Amino acid sequence: MTYQRFEDLPVWQAAADLYDRVDDFLNAAPPRLSRSYRDQLERAALSVSNNIAEGFERGTTNELLAFLYIARGSAGEVRSMLILLSRRPWLPADLKSEISDLRSIAESCSRQLRAWADSLQNSDIAGPRHLNDKTRDNYAKSTARKKGAGEFQSLLQKHLPAGHPLRPPSPE
Repeated sequence: MTYQRFEDLPVWQAAADLYDRVDDFLNAAPPRLSRSYRDQLERAALSVSNNIAEGFERGTTNELLAFLYIARGSAGEVRSMLILLSRRPWLPADLKSEISDLRSIAESCSRQLRAWADSLQNSDIAGPRHLNDKTRDNYAKSTARKKGAGEFQSLLQKHLPAGHPLRPPSPE
């Protein structure tokens, strides 16, 4: 599926949910939580969705990849901060359960970002900024040639004698 807007990306939606939930958590957190800790956790949570959005809007696969890795790093930062907070003996038990839920959301964002980045690294498209009528036409022709070559190779292999090293084994 091709997405036209970053707002429609499932990973952006998960990142937006992470920010909403972190904001709610911080509003309910005990006043003992330092202002600098609150600010850093809020900025890290917001950074996940913002970097996904910025990378999506950039126009090249390399730029998108760079921002996806930054977003993934921010998701890791959120998890780290939450893990350290959960180790505080003064933290109420009900907040520890909420922290566990937030960590799960951040980890899900991280996994989705990794899977997306992995798929982009194996792509031969440089990004929409590099596409024009000529490159689109060349890409379409190249894809058709690859498909046609594969079909031709399959047809040739079928005509090789049984047991030939280039003929795939017949299904049993």
